[in-house]
Amino acid sequence: MDKFVKNFIGVSILYLILSSVIGILMLAYPQLTTLKFVHSHLNMLGWVSMMIYGVGYHILPRFVGKKLKSNRLGEIQFWLANIGLVGMLGAYSIGQYNTDPLYKTLTVFFGVVEAVSIAFFFYNMIATLFAEDAA
Repeated sequence: MDKFVKNFIGVSILYLILSSVIGILMLAYPQLTTLKFVHSHLNMLGWVSMMIYGVGYHILPRFVGKKLKSNRLGEIQFWLANIGLVGMLGAYSIGQYNTDPLYKTLTVFFGVVEAVSIAFFFYNMIATLFAEDAA
């Protein structure tokens, strides 16, 4: 298994643990429900999406009997997805307690980084799944 695939799976489990802790804290301290955006995005973009990326990169090329279009693009996507997620959630969290518009701008910026990483996954999978068979 490629290292970046293991990394996707590993961080997905970390994000599951973090989102679970935040969920429990929100139950115990209702004033923390301002972090429901963080909780839900850790679950969906952190746990679920990162697991899908890892499993997808490992299994889908094997299903069609082809090599992944670009391992390097997968590695870049790993870093962009994590930088985008952590940056977006960090800026959002600070913005809940500081009204400076900079934090909303940063939240959107890191959201765009996350979207670019999703586009990289889409391209890498489509380019792999629909590649011409070797002659």
